[in-house]
Amino acid sequence: MANPQLYPLKVNARTGEPFLRLKNHTNIILTPHRSSDIQCYPPILNDPRVHEWVFTPVNPYLPEHAEAWFAFVQARSNAVLSQLEAAKDAQDLITVSECPVRAIREVMENGEEVYLGDVVMQRCTDGKLLAVLAGVQAEEDEVARHAEENSRRCIGDPEIIWDFGDYHKPSHHGQGIMTDVVGTLLWRWAVPRMGVRRVLATVFGGNHGSVRVFQKNGFVLTKRLESYLEVEGKIHDFLLLEWKFDTVDKQPSA
Repeated sequence: MANPQLYPLKVNARTGEPFLRLKNHTNIILTPHRSSDIQCYPPILNDPRVHEWVFTPVNPYLPEHAEAWFAFVQARSNAVLSQLEAAKDAQDLITVSECPVRAIREVMENGEEVYLGDVVMQRCTDGKLLAVLAGVQAEEDEVARHAEENSRRCIGDPEIIWDFGDYHKPSHHGQGIMTDVVGTLLWRWAVPRMGVRRVLATVFGGNHGSVRVFQKNGFVLTKRLESYLEVEGKIHDFLLLEWKFDTVDKQPSA
């Protein structure tokens, strides 16, 4: 019998792995990352159609970077799964800090599951962005104060500000997959299982596709920060989009 604390995740009867099926693209699921995914990261993240719009991966993205990142995300997923397992006899569903399934996969007709990308919603730790969002000058003391305030809030606190990170294979761009990923993760896990009520999405200026993804999910463009960030010698504007539970049309969480 599956652990009831995994709800609304299902469990693959063959592998024992938890997964979350997308609401509209039912051939797409979210699962934990697998060691076999390591070889998939570099080709996607080195593709200029992806690399140009993501914030953190180095260029070129090498196998050693992929291995280190896999170890990092696997540890985070395992931590949440362990917490859910420890609470399996609890009467009520517990609140957790992350979704343990974040690898985006396409399920083929023959049952093969093809790695497409990654999505995560996590507590925002960027004090500079938090200060800007609050409408105050991003002075060193304000940056530190806002970062510390957001980090110390207890899980389930509706005042926590969360943020999104995501990418997927260019071959699957323009199909509405990421819009569905964001909406499914938000409403089926983040709202009911993490207590998420306020989310910040940051997008490089010019990334119109990502802006549309978030706007279709109820995010509102609140600020444009001119010449905000330099990456590999290129100056980027930053777009801040915000989602608030109290201001969007409610969708079923299950």
